[in-house]
Amino acid sequence: MMIPLMILLACRVPSAPEASSGPGVASFTVEGPTSPGGAIRRLVVREGRLFELAADAPQQGELVRVDLVTPGFIDAHAHPGGLGDWLAELNLTGAGSLAEVITRVAAVSLPPGEWLLGRGWDQNDWSDAPAGGFPHAKDLDAVTGDRPAALRRVDGHALWLNSAALRAAKITKESIDPPGGRILRDAEGAPTGVLLDNAMALVPVPEPSAEARARRLRGALLLAAHEGLVGVHDMGVDDALLAAYTQLDAAGELPIRVWVYLTPESAAAKRLYAEGPWRGDRLEVVGVKLVADGALGSRGAHLSQAYTDDPKNLGLTLMSQDELRAATVLALPKGAQVAVHAIGDAAVSDTLAAFAQARDALPGAAAVPLRLEHAQVVRPEDWARLKALNVVASMQPTHATSDMPWAEARLGPDRVEWSYAWRAPLDLGVVLAFGSDFPVENVSPSYGFWSATTRMSLDGAPPGGWRPEHRLTADETITAFTSATYAALGRGEGGEIVEGAVADVTLWRAEPQEGGVWYEPVAVLIDGVMLARGN
Repeated sequence: MMIPLMILLACRVPSAPEASSGPGVASFTVEGPTSPGGAIRRLVVREGRLFELAADAPQQGELVRVDLVTPGFIDAHAHPGGLGDWLAELNLTGAGSLAEVITRVAAVSLPPGEWLLGRGWDQNDWSDAPAGGFPHAKDLDAVTGDRPAALRRVDGHALWLNSAALRAAKITKESIDPPGGRILRDAEGAPTGVLLDNAMALVPVPEPSAEARARRLRGALLLAAHEGLVGVHDMGVDDALLAAYTQLDAAGELPIRVWVYLTPESAAAKRLYAEGPWRGDRLEVVGVKLVADGALGSRGAHLSQAYTDDPKNLGLTLMSQDELRAATVLALPKGAQVAVHAIGDAAVSDTLAAFAQARDALPGAAAVPLRLEHAQVVRPEDWARLKALNVVASMQPTHATSDMPWAEARLGPDRVEWSYAWRAPLDLGVVLAFGSDFPVENVSPSYGFWSATTRMSLDGAPPGGWRPEHRLTADETITAFTSATYAALGRGEGGEIVEGAVADVTLWRAEPQEGGVWYEPVAVLIDGVMLARGN
């Protein structure tokens, strides 16, 4: 499949601020169908709101014609801070071999004493993956010397260090694995250089300055807007990142809407437990994000039966059922949400048990949605528990198409049949909210749109899609990225194209491909202000 050009060619979309529309700014008209294959309609935008929706609405101001008009897409699980760091550091995404990673590392030039930081490697994609799969510190030593190097895996659940970084972290053969983490070791027990999950906290990786953090964050959010998003649910915000968000919001420099889920150990989480959610202009603090297990790609997801390709390994438990319950009981009385990263079926089961205990203890908070993040390996009988407990299935369609080449090796043919299942929760009436987990996956919602509707890779494999019974229609996918992201927040409205609604809209160009349609965002409206790609 050809990847569409990243600039607008077919549709005439004026640049901001020429076509801006907000309070006191001239209105304009958007023309196109509001569902795939639907009738052409006109949306008149005036004073930052959708003023008129009709096929024969009179044109006001500039006319913009596109192939599809949807409510503004919102990413229900994202990491803008991580994207900002990824943009500033060494990018290892897409490296098809260990040799290519080493070549990219060797090309980096930094001032003396500065750590070499990067992200994006995935040993599952390497044609020359070493025995055991994971790389070794010595692979980096030859090109980094005495400079500490720390390279985060694509999913953020493993850190690859060179020997200088191991020394800086004082990690030796005698070091003990921390709870919820693992130091990978060779046959003699010496650390190999790869740390999983909570073991990554042992490394004193330098933090950016407050100024650099705010600059990186704004750059990441601007990129998200240019890629078609009007908002994100940021999962796992610590005090330093919240300070950057607060600074940008107070200055009117948040380009999109942000709903924040805090790290549980932050001072802000203590405030949330005491006072409940709070909001600024485009910033809202709504809940906490907990982590029950690791990731499937690094074999840290907690499974009830061992990994098929690692028979002695059940994965990692990062929070116990009691810890999950205790945090949920703290949050719910104040109307705050709890979102739990749970990938393996054992982690999902523990999380749902903790949620059930919290619901029983606090029946008055039943209307506050709880959230299951990723939900990749879920036993079929557990989906009904989500519905009964008012738990959102927050899933990322691109994870399925990224993981499908190796998922069966991890899970075996039986478990993989009921994994990465979007149709199952949707058919039961569970709120299904879609995101990308960027920078783990591409920030553009085009990729999620394609994966959800085709379950194929970008080159059309496998023909007909991987486990195609879980494909969604385009309309179902749009709902999962729009109104369902508001339902996931417990909002009764939002993410719809109706008269009087805030004009948060994504405009698309449709490009038919073999096996599906690629939808390319060409502009977004946020509060009625248009931001076109390339501007």
